[in-house]
Amino acid sequence: MEIARAAAALFVRQGLRATRAEDIAQAAGIAPRTFYRYFASKEEAVSPLYAAGAERWTQAVREAPPALTVPEALRHAVGHTLTPGIGVSAASWEWVRTLIRLADASPALRKVWAEVCQASEGTLAEILAERLASAGEEAADNAAAPAPVTPRLRFAAAVAGAAIRVAVESWATTTAPPTGPTGPAALALQNLEALDDFGWGA
Repeated sequence: MEIARAAAALFVRQGLRATRAEDIAQAAGIAPRTFYRYFASKEEAVSPLYAAGAERWTQAVREAPPALTVPEALRHAVGHTLTPGIGVSAASWEWVRTLIRLADASPALRKVWAEVCQASEGTLAEILAERLASAGEEAADNAAAPAPVTPRLRFAAAVAGAAIRVAVESWATTTAPPTGPTGPAALALQNLEALDDFGWGA
């Protein structure tokens, strides 16, 4: 993660194009050979930061109170990951804004961001299946096999993941603060309304 933070700091401070892999290695206190042992390119160096944010979101869904419905658990997770000061500090959100903007301008960095988002959707689908299976076990009051990750559930996870991704990306294109009605959390909650009538028990 130290390499990822060093890369992000350089990208934010001097831009992606002006930053070389060797610069990142020097800032992280490692040899260039060591850098390339972990990452194939300078863009890939920030992948752990993107992944950490995605993991924070999916874990918040997993750890939401069991009594919550799936839409409620998704909204709960938004509150615990996209609200500055709870999931990420307000200062860190400015880093997020810059890294998202850089991804929009760089095909290589956009690919890294897209791969992280896709992996997150797969994880979210598994978590949603676990939540639905747990709810079914409580209703039946007996042990049940884990709910399969059906195409419908994968679709729901993709939509939920897109709701979060689009909210963060949309906010990043503005100069709005990370709080309030135009912040990422508020935008994500608006987007998630599309899943309220999904029919989770179907």
